[in-house]
Amino acid sequence: MTESTDVTSVPTLDLDRYLGLWYEIARLPLRYEDAEARDVTAHYSLEDDGAIRVDNRCYDADGEPTQAIGRATPAGDSPARLEVTFLPEGLRWIPFTKGDYWVLRIDEGYQHALVGTPDRKNLWLLARTPQVDPAVEQDYLAEATRQGFDLTDLIRPVQDGDRVTDDQLG
Repeated sequence: MTESTDVTSVPTLDLDRYLGLWYEIARLPLRYEDAEARDVTAHYSLEDDGAIRVDNRCYDADGEPTQAIGRATPAGDSPARLEVTFLPEGLRWIPFTKGDYWVLRIDEGYQHALVGTPDRKNLWLLARTPQVDPAVEQDYLAEATRQGFDLTDLIRPVQDGDRVTDDQLG
């Protein structure tokens, strides 16, 4: 791991093209996400006030459908650097409850994205499809390593292409 390398986001990001459904291909462990979660997806949509609604869904270790709704807002001048909170709406005013969400790399067609945090604790490889070419995955993870992320504990969730539906959530 190279701590002297700064974590850098992409210089530009077209948020309209970034919106929509993404499948989680790989991630670093998260304290609030089951390590055995499978078919993890994130759906980003624009809210009326310009913020981004984050709808994360998966099946937990017991096969139960789960959902977490968050809100992302630009952090500064770059749309590639967002702050995200998953607190209930009435508690989102509390300071220091937002997490960084930086798009570190994205392909020209907006089909694959590498997202991380500047402290290198969180990392996600996302794709528009549940499966990616192993060479693409390796290329994106090499970028994470170049930016100083330790991939020793990387999790690759099972992605069968199943998606948690609204009906399953009740």
